[in-house]
Amino acid sequence: MENRIKVVLADKKRTNKWLSEQLECAPTTVSKWCTNSSQPPMETFVKIAELLEVDINDLLRIEKGKNSL
Repeated sequence: MENRIKVVLADKKRTNKWLSEQLECAPTTVSKWCTNSSQPPMETFVKIAELLEVDINDLLRIEKGKNSL
């Protein structure tokens, strides 16, 4: 699974710093999410979707068939 947090932040003209302040977490944490180095917990995805006023599906991209048999 990959996320689209970076893309949606740009679309909404918001910064990593703004998001980290809203979530009360370290800017480096948001940076890792934006580069897909790590993923936030699902509850945080829900909060991010609310803050950015988007459907949670707009934040997620699930690769299908990559490891399918």
